[in-house]
Amino acid sequence: MLREIRELGFEFSELSHGIRVSLLSGILEAVDAGEIRISTLHNFYPLPLGVNHAAPNIFKFSSPDPRERESAYKHSLKTIELAQRVGARLVVLHMGEVEMKEYTDKLVDMVGDGKRETPKYEKICGEMIEKREQKKDMAVKLSLDMLRRLAEKAGEAGIMLGIENREACEEIPFETEFSQWLDLFPSEVVRYWHDCGHAQIKEHLGLISHEFHLAGMADRLAGFHIHDVEYPGRDHRRPGSGCINWASLRPMVRPEHIKVLEFSPSLSPEDVAKGAAFMKEAWGE
Repeated sequence: MLREIRELGFEFSELSHGIRVSLLSGILEAVDAGEIRISTLHNFYPLPLGVNHAAPNIFKFSSPDPRERESAYKHSLKTIELAQRVGARLVVLHMGEVEMKEYTDKLVDMVGDGKRETPKYEKICGEMIEKREQKKDMAVKLSLDMLRRLAEKAGEAGIMLGIENREACEEIPFETEFSQWLDLFPSEVVRYWHDCGHAQIKEHLGLISHEFHLAGMADRLAGFHIHDVEYPGRDHRRPGSGCINWASLRPMVRPEHIKVLEFSPSLSPEDVAKGAAFMKEAWGE
């Protein structure tokens, strides 16, 4: 797996949340042999035993069940320890969600059907915002408590934690609250991680401006998950094949930012190469 990535011309790879523990020894061998370098790990890495598919939300930091939260903590510590072992700079985190009715898929479907400007859409979207505001307090408290515990360990290990923006309306932090969260932690440990596809979906839903949101987070930005979106909500596409305005995001991009291409497994190696070439042209990186 890593050799194929290297042969495509990439010096670095992210170790993502869908990798089984049985592959770990081979990955460590490849890293130790200098075949590839690791930029980032995505929590939880490797997959918890007994889980056979990508499951980054299998244990939620915001869960009211203390056993689930402790499992989240234990597996997050393992991810941080492995990040240190392979010389990675950052671990990408999902922070949890507000327990409520799921609205995102319905809203995306309505946007796809051309109904975003309708009174029904406005009513459902307003209901979603009202419900999550009413229910968010405990989820936010539990998630922040977990982040404090993990930030202490990550700081000791010299690993940054990147809080990822999410595509689901129910997941936290909400875009309006990222700065408040980040202000609670030292910038050398806890940073913002920008997923381009997720932000574009939120723009399609009418919840943010992708460009303005990223500009507002630029001072705490650690890096990117880069993928495009086919309107309105099919993400992990090749950059240049979807509707993201990459030029508008370029002013916020810095050489020190980590840039990870996060593509669907359905894309071919040729798509990967085209996507990488497109981004080098678009962002000059």
